[in-house]
Amino acid sequence: MRRKRRKKSPDASPEPKIGQVNDSMNTPAVTARDLYVAESGPLKLKWIGGEAGKDRLLEPMTAKFPGMALVGHLNFVHPNRIQVIGEAEINYLLKLGKAEYKNAIRNLFTCDKTSAIIVTNNKKAPSDLIATANAKSLALFSTPLPSPVVIDHLQYYLTRALAPRITVHGVYMEVMGMGVLITGKPGIGKSELALELLSRNHRLIADDAVEFIRVGPDVLVGQCPTLLSDYLEVRGLGILDVRLMFGETAVRHKKKLHLIVRLETTLSEEMNKIDRLQALQKTRNILNVEIPEVSLFVGPGRNLAVLVEAATRAYILRMWGIDPLQDFMRRHQDYLDNQKNGNPVYRNEHDEDMLRKTRGKVD
Repeated sequence: MRRKRRKKSPDASPEPKIGQVNDSMNTPAVTARDLYVAESGPLKLKWIGGEAGKDRLLEPMTAKFPGMALVGHLNFVHPNRIQVIGEAEINYLLKLGKAEYKNAIRNLFTCDKTSAIIVTNNKKAPSDLIATANAKSLALFSTPLPSPVVIDHLQYYLTRALAPRITVHGVYMEVMGMGVLITGKPGIGKSELALELLSRNHRLIADDAVEFIRVGPDVLVGQCPTLLSDYLEVRGLGILDVRLMFGETAVRHKKKLHLIVRLETTLSEEMNKIDRLQALQKTRNILNVEIPEVSLFVGPGRNLAVLVEAATRAYILRMWGIDPLQDFMRRHQDYLDNQKNGNPVYRNEHDEDMLRKTRGKVD
């Protein structure tokens, strides 16, 4: 589908919070012609009037609340972007007096919020509607399908077509079924790490440029731009076709984002200042969605592929409600409390039994 691109209005989102990564966000601008091209087949749309309004935006750039009241039955109080006129709406208009009818048609086609009108249920559009659509350059479609089906289709289509999206630099992988975005400075080794993860039977989604789409209040789906699909660029090797080298199962097109891994370089003196327990879980804000982020430090002898796998496993455990740090601290606190009270130092019978069996083995 052909889309124009536009920058999001400054009024559409609040200023970034302190410590938040300020990524520039783009929102697709979908026109009446884009809607017709995408849905003319599934909805059997026919363009019966107002073709001069083919470039009218379905969602204006100045929309204060993007995505609100996009499609619905005929509504004069809170006009929808796409007004759907079914059998009941046609009968309502025809029952109006001559003056009220003309006033209703004028209000319908002069409303600055309405971008398209669809007549459903295979009803013949009144000649006044077609003439006014041509005069006001407002797209007028017809379809044989019932209005509930049309509204359901268009809500699904518009939710995704107008979803906020952003392009982020990095390598996007599926590791153990989780969507993992690998970021870092250029040349730090992201693509080399992706190549090693591929050799460990993980999957590539996108290299260098990853497009994220917010499809829900807290759901980001990352996908690969069409022109970059299946390719991985590695310094010294050039462009690699991952699908041909590793097989069909080594690539996929899109995946929900779960975790961000940031590769960083640091001096040995700075390594000593790092919080070893990582008590504070870091997050990164993308499209107003907080995504967990971990930092891995690039250095001699560090197997980054194993570390990425370990970070993903740790994330999965946290999703299950398991926090190794809290368990570690609780065990030591129990040990101190038991020593102080003169009680056995082991936490429970299971730990004591496991330790007894382990100590009885000789390799």
